[in-house]
Amino acid sequence: MVGRTAVDEALRYGSEWGWPVLPGVGLKVRGGDAGQAVRTGGRRPARWWTALTARRTSDPGTALAAAGGDGLPGVVACACPDPECVVPGAHPLDPGLLAATTDARMIGWWWGRRPDAPVLLATGGRAPCAVSLPAVAGGPALDALDALGMRLGPVVATPTRWAILVAPYGLERLGDLLYAKDSVPSSLRFHSEGGYLPLPPSTTGTGRVRWERAPLEGSARPWLPDVEAVVDALVEASTSAPGGGSRLAY
Repeated sequence: MVGRTAVDEALRYGSEWGWPVLPGVGLKVRGGDAGQAVRTGGRRPARWWTALTARRTSDPGTALAAAGGDGLPGVVACACPDPECVVPGAHPLDPGLLAATTDARMIGWWWGRRPDAPVLLATGGRAPCAVSLPAVAGGPALDALDALGMRLGPVVATPTRWAILVAPYGLERLGDLLYAKDSVPSSLRFHSEGGYLPLPPSTTGTGRVRWERAPLEGSARPWLPDVEAVVDALVEASTSAPGGGSRLAY
């Protein structure tokens, strides 16, 4: 996947795999003196200062990636009108979520106009869904699921959350599944019908989006596990371990 652009990946997701995608709103570098915005106690973080002053007129996503992709409040902001946006860069705006498509011509037109736009997957329907958890718990959770013999498909990682892609499911089925559980870790999030998820190689306000476990190269369409199997394994991993105690905490 090295060297693949956003449009390359969007076309693969959409036209090859049948995953409906659309561009995210993206990022902007706020106006004014970037140095003033990044000062902490009168000192400038050198990595950010160098990257942003060198690219003050270039695409903010490029500037963010050059600076390490860590996200920096006060310099890199969501390009949407909301100054308090809680998912900067990583949500639909224009076009809206319902416009998500698998059509190669539309995908090419969108990213031809905005080549650095984040790639968003519209989850649910016939498209993949996901179960996500905090990034700090991501590695231990995958290790625990491997130890349980759980077969996983692709896993998307950002600096704040990891998302395990699963086969499509409806809200009614999800409700029945959660109702049947005595408890489910409260930090788990479910991305299904009406939801969306940024995919690699996007850059959002929290940083770069990458594959923690990438789809197999050459696969016609990635295999996805059932949501019930993933939730069962995550719950078991969070509540039991050999000799008592918990394997991990979310």
